[in-house]
Amino acid sequence: MNVPTALAYSPVFLAHQTAAGHPESPARLTAALALLERQPWYPELLQVLPESASPEWLQEIHTPAYLARAEQACLSGQPYLDTPDVSISTDSWTAALHAAGAGLVLADAVLEGRARNGFGLLRPPGHHAEADAALGFCLLNNIAILARYLQRRHGLNRVLILDWDVHHGNGTQHSFEADPTVMYASLHQYPYYPGTGAAQERGTGPGIGSIINCPMPAGAGNAEYTQAFQQHILPAVVRFQPEFVLISAGFDAHYRDPLADIRLDTACYRWMSLRIMEVADQYADGRLISLLEGGYHHQALAECIATHLHTLSDSSAELHL
Repeated sequence: MNVPTALAYSPVFLAHQTAAGHPESPARLTAALALLERQPWYPELLQVLPESASPEWLQEIHTPAYLARAEQACLSGQPYLDTPDVSISTDSWTAALHAAGAGLVLADAVLEGRARNGFGLLRPPGHHAEADAALGFCLLNNIAILARYLQRRHGLNRVLILDWDVHHGNGTQHSFEADPTVMYASLHQYPYYPGTGAAQERGTGPGIGSIINCPMPAGAGNAEYTQAFQQHILPAVVRFQPEFVLISAGFDAHYRDPLADIRLDTACYRWMSLRIMEVADQYADGRLISLLEGGYHHQALAECIATHLHTLSDSSAELHL
């Protein structure tokens, strides 16, 4: 019997309402769902329902003071949290808790053998969120919380986070830059928002060498990403030999995305997915979870998500874009 790929999604993610015209809108997920539900392989996926992440796991990454402040800002109807780009509504905290919880239920499904790997179709995204501050559309650092959950709850040691969002994941890097047990590897446009992610940022103290930044110039495309992957990402990952692979799966490096200037096409995301699945197969018994980060051209985002999920599932059914 083939073990399925898991998909974590909840309608609660649509309740996170952002300001009019904000690029991080519920339409991102509804567009992706509409395309996924038309796929002949969609019924093969294991549907898992995210639960609200408990304070125990949130506090592995975020300070209690920040968590209390963020919750209060949402529930009291504030228009934004910490910076105007983190637009919030009264239901945003509930959505954020479930976005953080999506990775945890996926981890349980994979490590219990119910799923071979998994994808979290979620919002708000997470990789810009710092220990004590919201930033860049992000309230809670979903991928960082998941990495610590794998270590603390499931006893894993070496966890890889690959971040191919077009923006550097400052919050994730800062969470683990002194920690040799979590490798953070990122390909991102540079110089660009949020300003971090230079090649010389390699970690601090005992974590030196566990941060791998591949800054890409505006206009870079498939060839440049493929080269960086082969020359920098894969050799470092092979040396690290991860026990679990995580992906901060932003799809805003696509050439149609309005918020950046990288020129990847959908096929490149399939190529990167295949290469990192090979790493997971070799070192982590295939254990891999990806969580949605950015991606703001709705059709391009939907096609990239469908391609990524189809690749993860290794389905023999056709992909229809």
